[in-house]
Amino acid sequence: MKQVIGALTLVVPDYDRAIAFYTQKLGFDLIEDTRLSDDKRWVLVAPKGSAETRLLLAMADGPDQEAAIGNQAGGRVFLFLNTDDFDRDHQAMLDAGVLFLEAPRIEPYGKVAVFEDPFGNKWDLIEPA
Repeated sequence: MKQVIGALTLVVPDYDRAIAFYTQKLGFDLIEDTRLSDDKRWVLVAPKGSAETRLLLAMADGPDQEAAIGNQAGGRVFLFLNTDDFDRDHQAMLDAGVLFLEAPRIEPYGKVAVFEDPFGNKWDLIEPA
């Protein structure tokens, strides 16, 4: 039997702003954008070359979900973007205006730096050791 995590929900304040950041700044592919109702869409994005796991960009619906934007991991790094070339992707992200919260560093698990999306979600960009 094979199982994979197909998608993770990322609560965002606005579909189009989230799509723009993830596709234009991070270079993700827009996998699907299907309108479900006047105010709800099914929006999936994924890093280039990713075959299985997607992000479901879900627009906040009400105060509880709005309060979770940018804090879905309680202030910790929430998502981890693995790369086969840290320096290439780090520079491309800097050139695109992505906000890094620290300089790159070497850890036992690889080369890493924390960045933030425009909604406050913290990510690690990692080239595994």
